[in-house]
Amino acid sequence: MATHSENKASSLSSVVVVMVPFPAQSHLNQLLQLSYVVSSSYDIPVHYVSSPLHISQVKSRSSNSQDPTNKIHFHGFQIPFLTCSSSFPNSKSKFPLHLLPCFEASTHLREPVAELLRSLSPTTKRLVVIHDAVTTYVVQDVVSIQNAEAYSFNSASAFSAFAFICEILGRNDIVPNKELPSSISCFPSEVIDFLGSQIHLAMTLKFSSGLLFNSSKSIEGSFVELLSKEINGGKEKIWTIGPLHQTTISDNRAEKSLVLEWLDQQEPNSVLYVSFGTTVSFSEDEIEELAFGLEQSGVKFIWVLRDADEIDVSSSSYEEGRKRPKLPDRFEERVKGMGMVVREWVPQVEILGHSSTGGFMSHCGWNSCMESLSMGVPMVAWPMHSDQPMNGLLITELLKVGVAVMEWSQREELVTSSMISRGVRALMGSEEGDEIRKRAVEIGVAVKRSVVEGGECRLEWDSFIAHITR
Repeated sequence: MATHSENKASSLSSVVVVMVPFPAQSHLNQLLQLSYVVSSSYDIPVHYVSSPLHISQVKSRSSNSQDPTNKIHFHGFQIPFLTCSSSFPNSKSKFPLHLLPCFEASTHLREPVAELLRSLSPTTKRLVVIHDAVTTYVVQDVVSIQNAEAYSFNSASAFSAFAFICEILGRNDIVPNKELPSSISCFPSEVIDFLGSQIHLAMTLKFSSGLLFNSSKSIEGSFVELLSKEINGGKEKIWTIGPLHQTTISDNRAEKSLVLEWLDQQEPNSVLYVSFGTTVSFSEDEIEELAFGLEQSGVKFIWVLRDADEIDVSSSSYEEGRKRPKLPDRFEERVKGMGMVVREWVPQVEILGHSSTGGFMSHCGWNSCMESLSMGVPMVAWPMHSDQPMNGLLITELLKVGVAVMEWSQREELVTSSMISRGVRALMGSEEGDEIRKRAVEIGVAVKRSVVEGGECRLEWDSFIAHITR
């Protein structure tokens, strides 16, 4: 007859996973996509932690058509937000200063997360905490839970992580004939201090059991190897588990968006998709230059024109109440048939996966880079802040799958319509652009091959799951 302790042991889950993202869209989305993978592909219980409004936001914007959120346990913990809630489109710095309160606010998750971990610990043989690299402070109590282990998830590229380490080490030789953007030119001092405190805490407590990158060896395998050598001489395990988004697009949607219907009517590789993510706001002058640049290029386009997210994007009136960026007079009339301006949320992966999409003008956020390259779409790189300048160098100088709108040294100057049209034509209407597209398509094929059974991405997933269920 089984003893009480044996019965209790047999009823335990072998592993439970807790996801702790940073409360900004690209960070939230990547860990939600990983939650889908862990819960649906491996049938492991997943708990996803954030504030109620950020959970609402990321679920409503999820591009996963399977939507297996019913397998994920969401925990919405109230956290305070400070009053800085308006974007600053006229600021010389393109960093979303209005989101600075999120950094301080995120630290208030520490106590409720610790309570959640303590409550889950007795229910499982191993409690696995996967946390955003910038939420180290939030999950530090993992050190006091005997059956818990933590893994740091990096929502930026391995190249950018390696490049910033090289800056600390005084190296500036990793991109031929190009000076690396300095961290002080990419981040406000407040963010550098915050990131530094997270790194210092991780090095002090030494509770990381490994690193995860939403990247693919097909895209930056050499930099993953270099990064591994720089971090503890390769002792800390790194898994490259990207892409996390869907790479196969179904044509069988019951309802197609107007954008996709318009794309259906265009020639292959003829349309430039223009979008700058959720953290970028443009001044009226910048919008005017971009509008005229697109018009002058003569290239068909879809332009997603939205102001940056405010702190609270969850209310039903948010879209109606937000400020609409103003276009030049009669611009939409003049480009009718040639271009589309869209002001609502769009299915980006599906647009990039459409055969008519031939290029992507982007801020080079890592989510967007991964989505574009996995679909074999080359880029017009216009980085704004954070890791984006590093990603722009990776895209244009190292992988050679994109063209730059401007040099990073020009970041405080107004990007003119002629600079924009020149970059668009270089990608969409030149022999150089054709060569760039060929390289992007080759990477896209390799990335898609990696996610099928036996591919390198699947093997990385299997390796990580085997490790946490050992």
